[in-house]
Amino acid sequence: MSRAGGGWSEGPSSSHQPYGVKKEEPEEDFTFDEPSLKRQKTSSAPQGRPTRLPTSGRGFGEDLNMNWDLIQLLSERTGVEQWVCLNISQLFREENTIPFIVRYRKEMINHMDADAVRDVQLVLEEIYALAKKTQTISQTLKKEGVLTAELEQALRNCRTADELDHVYAPYKKGSKLSKARRAKQLGLESAAHALLQSPHTLDLRAWVKPGTEGLSTVEEVSTGVEQILADMIAKDGETLTHIRSLCDNSMVMLQSSVSKTALKEQQQQKEGHQGKPKDIDKFHLYCDFTCNVQRIQHHQTLAINRGENLKILTVKVNIPDRVKSDFCRWCVNIRWRPKGYAREELMKILRDAVEDSYKRLLLPLLSRSYRSVLNSLAEKESIAMFVRNLRQRLLVCPVRGRVIMGVDPGFRHGCKLAVLSPTSQILYTDVVYLHGSGGNREADKLRHLMIRYSCNTVVIGNGTACRETEAFFADLISRRFFQPLDVSYCITSEAGASIYSVSPEAVKEMPDLDPNLRSAVSIGRRVQDPLAELVKIDPKHIGIGTYQHDVSQSSLKAALDGVVQECVSFVGVDINICSETLMRHVAGLNTGRAKSIAEWRETNGPFMNRDQLRLVKGLGPKSYQQCAGFIRINPQNHLTNHRYTQPTNHRYTQPTNHSDAAGGNSAQAAQEKPAAKGKGKSKASAAVPTLPNPLDQTCIHPESYAVARSFLSLVGGSVDQMGRPELRQCVEASVKCQGLEALAETLNTTPDTLQLIIDGLTQPPGFDIRQDFEKADFKRGIVSMSDLREGVVLTGRVENATLFGAFVDIGVGRNGLIHKKYITPDKLPADQRRRSLALGPGEKVEVRVLNVDPQRGRIGLDLIRVLR
Repeated sequence: MSRAGGGWSEGPSSSHQPYGVKKEEPEEDFTFDEPSLKRQKTSSAPQGRPTRLPTSGRGFGEDLNMNWDLIQLLSERTGVEQWVCLNISQLFREENTIPFIVRYRKEMINHMDADAVRDVQLVLEEIYALAKKTQTISQTLKKEGVLTAELEQALRNCRTADELDHVYAPYKKGSKLSKARRAKQLGLESAAHALLQSPHTLDLRAWVKPGTEGLSTVEEVSTGVEQILADMIAKDGETLTHIRSLCDNSMVMLQSSVSKTALKEQQQQKEGHQGKPKDIDKFHLYCDFTCNVQRIQHHQTLAINRGENLKILTVKVNIPDRVKSDFCRWCVNIRWRPKGYAREELMKILRDAVEDSYKRLLLPLLSRSYRSVLNSLAEKESIAMFVRNLRQRLLVCPVRGRVIMGVDPGFRHGCKLAVLSPTSQILYTDVVYLHGSGGNREADKLRHLMIRYSCNTVVIGNGTACRETEAFFADLISRRFFQPLDVSYCITSEAGASIYSVSPEAVKEMPDLDPNLRSAVSIGRRVQDPLAELVKIDPKHIGIGTYQHDVSQSSLKAALDGVVQECVSFVGVDINICSETLMRHVAGLNTGRAKSIAEWRETNGPFMNRDQLRLVKGLGPKSYQQCAGFIRINPQNHLTNHRYTQPTNHRYTQPTNHSDAAGGNSAQAAQEKPAAKGKGKSKASAAVPTLPNPLDQTCIHPESYAVARSFLSLVGGSVDQMGRPELRQCVEASVKCQGLEALAETLNTTPDTLQLIIDGLTQPPGFDIRQDFEKADFKRGIVSMSDLREGVVLTGRVENATLFGAFVDIGVGRNGLIHKKYITPDKLPADQRRRSLALGPGEKVEVRVLNVDPQRGRIGLDLIRVLR
């Protein structure tokens, strides 16, 4: 796993130096400060050339019926080469999932990571939505009889939703008839064209019709012509491009101030009037705020938006007067200059039209456009931060082989305990009251439990009474109370545990257990296998990210669901022992297909190979292609009974279907139920082998099995040697002698596919990509907030990363904040020197205390370094 480019990609996973690995980007590509537009650079990637599909996107997307090229626009919006955009568009059109594309179609996407591919997907969806909306509007206007050829071309030229709304606004139902349309209905359109094309022939007096409203005087005729010209100017593509370029080269500012409504309500509150006052103090930073739109931070944009939605702030975009003067001069002298001599009264009409167009039509469009772009960028950055935090939380290394006591702390209602076997089976549950007068008696009970179940690891939830519970255990540990056991503990986030404990999933899994005790079970399992446990909880309830309620909920859900799918897929699942919940998140599967697989497994017994997935009802060729590479089938897991032997006299022995996420590293997972006799409804089993295939334990896709066998023959190895040092030596010798590309050409495959095959064949048994990620931090001591002094150096763990900094747990009951200005490039490892990869949940850091505010419970920290 390599974390690069704002996300992470499934690269060569062996512990040795991979062959043909992508070189680290040079230092000059470092972009720690937030760029105005995120760009994905792929030109430096190895084998950076078009694969299979043509380099030109011309013709792709013609069904959109727009005046721009889909692939070219997609490339401009994303910063990705056109041939890559074309390949990605084609892959999505063929219903491929992002995990499948990123792992098995690397050469087609030029080694982009999952986040970058998702960015392209989002922009592609926006473009398709724009085209669809344009077609709908065109059909509506055609039915109403107002669609002219000129208007249709203006609609098809629109490249953004704002431009489309700008063109369509005068024709919307319920909107007032625009000034230009009223003038056109009076027949003044030809007069406006004459002013530009042949001004010497235009006599405004000839258009005067006494008694007709809008044409009764020369002044009214002049006004109508001016309004038509203003509308033409505002909808002209070249004019829009020019005014945007003028704005880009000027100091356009975003300004926010306290709204009159908020001030009025605050004054009424002071005078004793009833009512809930506006909480202006929360937005004191933005009560008189001005910032260049090119430099404003994303979290500032989201905070201002929130204040505006609460009617506490008013916001406006200030465009310099110089833009107006330069624009008017350019329009009159160049773009809209009359062809021929125009009398002074006609030039005055043109100048007034340009000024009216700028003030009445273009200025609101520009303001909306700037706000829209700022909001879109801030929202995408907030979602990207959420995605990265979730990914790091899901990929925390599992703690295997330990009996664990999960503790959900509490005061009045006691601390809920759950003792879990190494396979996550529930051995014992109880409630103890550690913070009352009977603490010594409860301590004896804890010691008895720990010794009885050989439990030397305690996991404490970080909710109410966490620090007091931590102090209780730390004191017992320091006094060697649990001897002969060497007990340690860790703190883990319990966010979402209470919601999960009353969910249908938890009721189905632990039907006879009290919901409060289910929380303790969930807390313990979050350390045993974070991925398998956290996929049961809505990502928005895991306690990461910022401004999650201020962004598009559909976009946030799609992104979070996507990263859960990536994590589960790239880690892999053993199809014979994983839970149905975990199975749903494998690429290519969904709730229905996961249920069908579970039913097939119950009816026919364990799967012997990947080919048998084809027999499952509802799993077609495409679904099989997408999921097969992420599914593991390890014969040892269903031929050997690994169930943990449970004592007989305990409170609770209900077994659970909690399963190991990692394929191949699940020797301690719960044994599957015995196969039921008889046949269920399934596809015909003809021509589907039933013998185990060793390659089914690897990340190698079935479509590459023939190449893998040919490669083994070429290097003189066999499938029986998979993961052994002797095969690794043969492979390294062959690659060193002939080169990866030459070998790939000999085998008629791509270097990327061959590298993946090499990884699958040489990775040790039980390989888990999560072993390179952070592990739970077990400790035996405690510090309190009163111990903190300015300048004290501590180590801690990042709990949450936000757009303005990172919150770090330093073990004092309150998380400290490292403001983003202290997270500088020189303090980060080389592979994290990008703004989007600054710090994330789970990372260990060394920090210095800058300030402590006990009254407000705030701790300011400075980052010294990231610990590895």
